[in-house]
Amino acid sequence: MTIIDLRSDTVTQPSAGMRQAMADAQVGDDGYGDDPTINALQARAAELTGKEDALFVASGTMGNLVSIMSHTRPGDSVIIGENAHTWMYEGGSPAAIAGVLTVTVGRGGAFTWAEAEKMVRPKGVVYIPPTTLVMLENTHNCGGGIIFPQTDVDEICARARAAGIATHLDGARIFNAAVAQGRLVKELVAGLDSVTFCLSKGLGCPVGSVVCGSKEFIGRARRYRKMVGGGMRQAGVLAAAGLYALAHNVERLAGDHANARLLAERLSVIPGLAVDLSRVQTNMVFAEVVKPGLNALAVMAGLFQLGVRVNALSLTSIRAVTHLDVCKDDVIAAAEAFAEVTNQR
Repeated sequence: MTIIDLRSDTVTQPSAGMRQAMADAQVGDDGYGDDPTINALQARAAELTGKEDALFVASGTMGNLVSIMSHTRPGDSVIIGENAHTWMYEGGSPAAIAGVLTVTVGRGGAFTWAEAEKMVRPKGVVYIPPTTLVMLENTHNCGGGIIFPQTDVDEICARARAAGIATHLDGARIFNAAVAQGRLVKELVAGLDSVTFCLSKGLGCPVGSVVCGSKEFIGRARRYRKMVGGGMRQAGVLAAAGLYALAHNVERLAGDHANARLLAERLSVIPGLAVDLSRVQTNMVFAEVVKPGLNALAVMAGLFQLGVRVNALSLTSIRAVTHLDVCKDDVIAAAEAFAEVTNQR
């Protein structure tokens, strides 16, 4: 049976060209800063984001964690969007390791400065955890892959800076946001103090993320990376995959977006399912199961029997994510499987 895996864009397999680049990579000891391939990846990431420096890390979770630690002190508060990945899916690391209080604002992933400002806590008051960081996520995972409105991003950055508050972007899929809008990543993140982006999602790498920011910030982040066990040695074999991805797998994200739109449109006409097409902006499709007596877990199980893998996020919501290992024909077949399962149950 052919498997169509729509659980996430993290399931991608490295291509033959990427594997060859990894095999051919020159390596050194990154603990001493002399792995040439890691250094090249970090330089390229800094260039693409318009930041002074960059740091290769094992995962987006690690990247966000060391960024929080580099911007804050234990006991500080961090403003973050509703259902942000850092709040939902990073093991409670902001509290358990960074020692900060996270305060959620907004609805559906995005928020405005007006919403954030209400939750800003002052510095210098002994019994109040001061707000020292505002975190954004673009695209927003739990929001359905939506793009954070750039006017709001720019205002949040400007107003936070004026208030002496740092800003960080969980840009795990920032290249999806850039391609969808026909803009450069450096334009989208210009006002932010730091940004993390993932190599292991739509860009198709087996592992890795990159943190970007000022040289001073990256210096702090490098120390915290070591503290949480992220110091690496001859990891140029992994960084080579990142360099390959940035050279070959960015523009092709538009195809993932087109496939997601096709899937969403086909699911939206299936009785028993509901899809908000306005929120299908990149490579994610969220479908609500509205048929009486049917829930998302049953639909997921039925699809699994037909070779289609998706994630049920709740009893009513299903997420499907397109990526480089999913083609148009796969999307059409997946939609047909959705219709079969929904109609039979």
